[in-house]
Amino acid sequence: MEDRLLNIIEKEDKKNPYTDYELAELLNTKRETITSLRSRLNIPNSMERRKEVLLHLIRDLINENNRVSERELTKKINDCGFNVSRHTVRMLKREISEMDNIVKVAAKEKPDFKKTYKKPLAFENIIGFDGSLKPVIEQAKAAIMYPPNGLHTLILGPTGVGKSELAQAMYNYKLEINKGDHNSEFIVFNCADYADNPQLLISQLFGYVKGAFTGADEDKEGLVEKADGGVLFLDEIHRLPPEGQELLFYLIDRGKFRRLGETDNKRTANLMIIAATTENPDSILLDSFRRRIPMTIELPSLSLRPLNERLGMIIDFMRREANRTKSSIKISNDALKALLLYDCPGNIGQLRSDIQVSCARSFLNHVVNQTRIMEISINELPISAKKGLLKIPNYRMEIDKLVGNEDLIVYADDEIIEETLKEDLYTLPNETYSFIERRYKELQKQSINEELINYIIGNEMEEKLEKLMDKVKKIVNPIDKKDLSNIVGIEIINVVENIIKIAKWKLGVNEDSLYFCLATHLRATVDRAKKGIFIKNPQLNKIKKEYSREFEVAKDMVNIIEQELNIKFTEDEIGFITMYLQMTTSQDNLMEGRVGVVLISHGNVATGMAEVANRLLGVNHAKAIEMSLDENPEQALKRAIDLVKRVDEGKGVLLMVDMGSLVTFGDIITKTTGIKTRTISRTDTLMVVDAVRRCILPNANLDEIVESLVGEPKYEKKMGGKQSLPKPKIILTVCITGQGSAKRIQEMVIDIIGEYKEDVTVIPIGVLDENINNIIEEIQRDNEIIAAVGTINPMVKDVPYISIEDIVNGSADTKLKNIMVKEVGFKKTQKNKIINMFHRNTTIFDMDAMSKEDTIKELGHLLHKEGYVLEGFIDAALNREQLGPSFLREGVALPHADPSFVVEPHIAIGLLKNPIDWSGYKVNLVLLLAINDECMELILELKRFFENDENYNKIIKTKDFEDIEVLFRRS
Repeated sequence: MEDRLLNIIEKEDKKNPYTDYELAELLNTKRETITSLRSRLNIPNSMERRKEVLLHLIRDLINENNRVSERELTKKINDCGFNVSRHTVRMLKREISEMDNIVKVAAKEKPDFKKTYKKPLAFENIIGFDGSLKPVIEQAKAAIMYPPNGLHTLILGPTGVGKSELAQAMYNYKLEINKGDHNSEFIVFNCADYADNPQLLISQLFGYVKGAFTGADEDKEGLVEKADGGVLFLDEIHRLPPEGQELLFYLIDRGKFRRLGETDNKRTANLMIIAATTENPDSILLDSFRRRIPMTIELPSLSLRPLNERLGMIIDFMRREANRTKSSIKISNDALKALLLYDCPGNIGQLRSDIQVSCARSFLNHVVNQTRIMEISINELPISAKKGLLKIPNYRMEIDKLVGNEDLIVYADDEIIEETLKEDLYTLPNETYSFIERRYKELQKQSINEELINYIIGNEMEEKLEKLMDKVKKIVNPIDKKDLSNIVGIEIINVVENIIKIAKWKLGVNEDSLYFCLATHLRATVDRAKKGIFIKNPQLNKIKKEYSREFEVAKDMVNIIEQELNIKFTEDEIGFITMYLQMTTSQDNLMEGRVGVVLISHGNVATGMAEVANRLLGVNHAKAIEMSLDENPEQALKRAIDLVKRVDEGKGVLLMVDMGSLVTFGDIITKTTGIKTRTISRTDTLMVVDAVRRCILPNANLDEIVESLVGEPKYEKKMGGKQSLPKPKIILTVCITGQGSAKRIQEMVIDIIGEYKEDVTVIPIGVLDENINNIIEEIQRDNEIIAAVGTINPMVKDVPYISIEDIVNGSADTKLKNIMVKEVGFKKTQKNKIINMFHRNTTIFDMDAMSKEDTIKELGHLLHKEGYVLEGFIDAALNREQLGPSFLREGVALPHADPSFVVEPHIAIGLLKNPIDWSGYKVNLVLLLAINDECMELILELKRFFENDENYNKIIKTKDFEDIEVLFRRS
C-alpha cells in the first residue's frame, strides 16, 4: 500500500491534492489508515502539499499588484486551476507578510515524492535524536538489532523524561528493520496496576487455564503470549513484586512459561522485554532478574538537555495546541525565554502541562476579545514558569542567539494529533477549548456584556479545573499539592497554605475539601484584579446578612491575600470567598450520617425489594433479613439487632417489616442498643424505593421520613394513615441574567422531560432581576421543588442542581429523567420496548470486521451518525472493555459505554461475516448498546431472548432486518 500511495500522490494535481478521505476511497481503505500511513511516511496533508505552490503564486500576484483585493486575489488564484476559499487566501497572505524573514518558498518544480520522502526513521520524532540523545538512540538501535530478538532493555530516568516514548520508538524501529513482520506487537503492561495482587498480576502476564481460580471459566492467554515475536513494555518495573520478577527471568533464561493453573504444559515465547523505572534498579530489582537485562539506557532530565532542544519541544507542544484550537499562537519573546529557562522538575511532562494551561488562559482571552490569533504573554504563564526570566542574565548570549528579540508565531498545520503512550495526569482535557468557544457564543447571543461573559466563563473554567483536580486526587491520593502549583502557581499555593489555616481554625472546615477549589478560584481572581477587573457580587447583601460568620472569616483571609500579593480586594470579592467557605462548610455537614434502612420479612421477600430499591437509586443502602416460617423469632431478632448496629450512622434506622411479631422488633432493638428506630409495617416495593430515596438525602430526619411515608396518599390503603394531597412537583430554571434566558432553558427542560411534562411545572426565575430567595420560599410553600437547572446554582436545600453545560453535552437528559422516575414514578413508553431499540440504519449484515476494536468503532460511528450518542462514545466503549469483556453467551457480545454519552437509547447490530476473537471468546453477533439508567428491563429482556438457543441460531443466519423484527416481536 505504501508504494501505491506514493504513486498516487506523485501523480496528483498539485494545485488540488487528494485529501485523506479521497485517498482512502482510491485505495479502498479507511481514512484513519491513510492518515497513519501518511504520518509514518512523513508525507504532509493535502493543505501542506499544496501550500508551497500556492504561497509562491500568491507572492507573484501580490508583487504584480500589491493593492489587489482578497476577492480579486482569490478569483485569480482559482482561475489558475486552484480551488481555494477567501479564508485560505487571507491566512496565507498574512503568513507571507508576517513570516517573510523565515518562510522559504519552495521551488516550482514538481516534487518527486519517492525522493522527497525517505523511508521513515522511528527515532526522528524524538527531539534531540541527533543531538543530546544521539548516544541513547544508538544504544536503542543496538538493542533492537541484536539477534535473534533484540537485547532486553531497562530504561532509567526521572518522571516525565520520555521513557514510554522511547520504548514506542524502539518498537517502531523493530518494525522498520523487519519489514513485513505483521505479527509483531507492542504490548504495554503497567506493573503498578497489579502490584498488590500477585495472582492477578501473574494471570495478566502469563494467562490462566480454566479452573485456575474462582471465575476462571475459560482458558485465557496472557500478555506474554500476545507479545510473542514482538515487544513487551513493562512500565514502572519497580512496582513488580519478586514473584513476578522470578517468573520473568525464567522466561528470559529458557524462553518457556506456564499459564496460571498449569502443571505439565510448558509454553514458549520469543519476545523482547523493555522495562522502565524512575528508581535505582539495584535497590528495587532482584539481582537474578537485574543480571538478565543486559542493556541499560538512561535518559537525562530536561535541565541537562540543550536549550535548542527545549525550544523544539516548546514549538512542538504549541503546534499541538494550535491544531486543537485551529488558531495560530503568538508567544511573546519574554514568555518564550521564560519557558526556555524556568526550573521544570516534572521535566518534559510538566513543560507540556504548563504550556497547555497557558494556552487555555490565552484561548479564553482570544474568544472573549475576538482577537485574530491566540497570544501568550508572560501573564498567561504559571508563576513557576515566570521565574525563568530571572535566569536570563546567566544565559544572555545563548538565549539571544537562539530566539533573539522577536516574538514567535506557531501556525496550525491540521495534522492529526497523536497522543503519547502515557498522558500526563495534569494534561487539560481536549474539549477545554471547544467548551470556552461554545459558551462564549451562547452567552453572546443572550446580549450579555463582555465583562459578565468573562466572569461567567471564568467561573465555569474554574469548575472544570476543580473537577480535573478531583480526578487527579482520585488517581493519586493524597495529591501532591506541589503539583497543583503547575496550574495555579506557587505564589497562590503559598497564600492558600496560610489562609486555609484560618478557615480550619475558625470554622472547622475540612482542609482538603476547601484547598483545591480555593486555589483555582483565587488564581482567576488575582488575574482579574491585576487587570483592574472587579466583578459586582449580586448576592453581597444576602451573604453579609445570612453568612455573617463566614464573611468575617473571609475578611481575615483576604487581609492576608492582600498583604502577600500586594493586591487590593473589593468587598464583592470578599463575598465570593465567603460563598466558597459557606459551600465548603455545607458540604462538610453533608458528610453526616444517613438514616439506615433495614427490611425484615417472612419468606423470600425482603431481599428482592432491597435489591430493586438499591438498583433503581444507584446505592447499596437498603439491607434485608428474611425469616423462614419455621425460624425462632428470637433468632431473627438477634440477627436484626446485629444488622441495625452495623447500618446505624448516628441518625437512627428505619425498619420496614411485613407482619406479625416483626412489628415489635423496633422497640426491643431500641431498648437493647439505644439506637433510635421507627417501624413501618405492611411494606411494598414502591414504598421501599421511596423510603430509601428519602433516607439517603442530606439532613434526613427519621421521624419526618416516617410521617411523610405514612401520610402519602399512594400508601393510604395499606397504612390507614391520614389523607393529605401531594404537593405539585416543580423544576426551577435559573439564569444569572434574568427570566428571558431562564425561559429559554425552561423550553429545553420541557423538551427533555417529554412524557413527564404533564406531571411537573417548570418555572423560570432570574437571579439579577428577582428577589430569588423570597421567590423560592414562596414556591416551596405549596409545591415541592425537585430540581434546579441553569447557569448558576440557587443552592436550594435537598434539591439537585443540573448545569446548562449538562444540557449542552446531553448528560442532563439522563439526570432529569432519573429525577422524574424517583419523584413522579416510572412511565414505560413505547420507545422503551426492545423492538423499538433497533433500526435498519444501525444494522450491518455480513459485517467484515477483523477485531473487537474495529467492530465497536464501525457500529459506534453509525450510532453517532444517527444522533443516538455523543462524541466520545466509542472511546468510552473501548475503555469499558478494558475492565472486562462484555460477553453475554456463546457467540454474542454486548459492548456498551457510560450513559453520559447516550442521547437516546438504541442498539446497533453487527452480524459478523466471520467469527472474531472477543478477549478469548468467539463472537458472531455484536450488539453495541447505547443505554441509560432506565434500560435495566431491556437488558434483562435481551438476556432472556438469547438464553433461547433457537433465537440465537435464527438471528445469526438472517440477512433481512424484517426477520430480526419478527424474532423480537415473538419473544
